[in-house]
This record gives sequence, C-alpha cells and structure tokens, in this order.
Amino acid sequence: MRADLHIHTYYSDGAYSPREIAARAARAGVDLISMTDHDSLEGLPAKRAAAREAGLAYVSGWEVSSYAGDAKVHVLGYGCAPCEAYENFLAARREGAIVRAKDMIEKANAYFSLHLTLENAERFHLKKQTPLHTMHVVSAYAERLGVGKGQLYLAAFAAGGACYSSLMRPTPQDAVEIIHATGGIASLAHPGRIPLERDARRALVDALADGGLDGIECFHSDHTSDEAEAFAAYARGRGLYITGGSDFHAEGGNRVIGQPVFSPSEELLAALRPEGSK
Repeated sequence: MRADLHIHTYYSDGAYSPREIAARAARAGVDLISMTDHDSLEGLPAKRAAAREAGLAYVSGWEVSSYAGDAKVHVLGYGCAPCEAYENFLAARREGAIVRAKDMIEKANAYFSLHLTLENAERFHLKKQTPLHTMHVVSAYAERLGVGKGQLYLAAFAAGGACYSSLMRPTPQDAVEIIHATGGIASLAHPGRIPLERDARRALVDALADGGLDGIECFHSDHTSDEAEAFAAYARGRGLYITGGSDFHAEGGNRVIGQPVFSPSEELLAALRPEGSK
C-alpha cells in the first residue's frame, strides 16, 4: 500500500480543496492519505467524503505547530478526533495567534514604515476555525510590498527576523500530549528541517521519544535518502513508527503528492486504523 500521510488543503495553507487533493492522490497511485492541516482538525467530514469518493483509504490528521525556544518543531497527529481537550487547545491557539499576529504587525509596520492592521491579515485567513497563521500576516505585507511570500517570510518573519514573534507558542511536548488527548498517535514531522544543530536536534528527539512520541516522519520531500535512512534507523532503534509524506501544499517546487514513495508497515497500519480502502 502506498501512502502519503502529510498533505495540506485550503483548510490551512494549502491551495486546494479536499476533493482536489484526493483526486490528485488517486491519479498519483496513492492508496492511503491523511490531510494534515495546521493546528486544526477542521474539515474532517469533507476530507473523509473526498477520500471515499476517490476510492482512497483515509486517516484523520493534523499538524501541530510548536516551538523549542525559537526552533520550529511540527508534530503530526493521526487518528485524532475532536474532544473537550482539543476544543480547549484550539481556543488557546486562536487567542495566542491573535496576540502573536498583533506583535508581528507592530514590528513589521515599524520595520517597513507601513500602517497595516490585523484586519489586513484576516483577509487571507479564510478558514476561521483554524488559528491565524504567520503566513496570513506575511501575505498581507507581501501584497502591499509587491514581493513573494516565501521570500518575505525568510527575510523578516522567520526566527531571528525583525518581525518575528514567539509569543504564546506551544512546546513540542504540548503537541504530543494534545495529540494523545485526541486519541491519536504523534509523529515528529520532517526532523531534517528542524533548525537546530545536530546534537541539539538529537537531544530534542530523544526527549520527545522519552516523553511519549510515537513515530518519526522519516520519508519527506525535503529529506535526502541518507537522512531518511538515518531517521528510520533511529526510529527502529527506539521502537517508533516510521511515517512518510510529501508535505504537499500547491503546484511548483519539490513537493509532489505521492513522493517520496512510502509504504507503511503493518504495525503502523494497525495503529492508524484507516477508514475505507482503495
């Protein structure tokens, strides 16, 4: 069975609907998908229906944004369902996102000599159940400045940039715990992209594994084959599930649905309990 367990839709920062994502996955020869939007399980009924319509197996998912200091660390949750703990977590994330956005906007207005407001960022925040995202703020400034969003994010809004804000961010351990509270399994997303030196990254992953992490996304579009194998060897050594996904958002770049090719183990499939089959 081929799987892509890391795909974004327009419920966060992806470009396409769940129906379009499912159709693309089917055309790519994928059998099992998870649509893992940022910080929310919004759209679950539409995602389930889209996968079923395309003849795909499906597992619910989301990608929780967390930080270890200023280092961004994403944790994927699979097999999760909304519950009281989830609603409380989401409410705190929405509140924190607004505080953080206002901080970024104040810094960006001073840095770029502009006068944008939270409302400018909200225009790009189409799915209101999800927390306002940094890229919604970036999009407002990119539009006003006439520059690319990715370029602007790296230049001014990423950690260390003049407009960066770290206010009210959950920790990676918080992410693992909320995923468990929603009945899911937690897999560390794209560890090769965590912006830490090798020893610090290893210490972080060790601590998460000790704290209940269930898996590692070893196979990811941004990982080299050597990185993927090294992460897989670590996962096997710690008794963690090996997961994989494209992290697809939109056309262009190196992220393509179904790539890298990933086939989940029988143990992972048993833990995921996919709905339906191709």
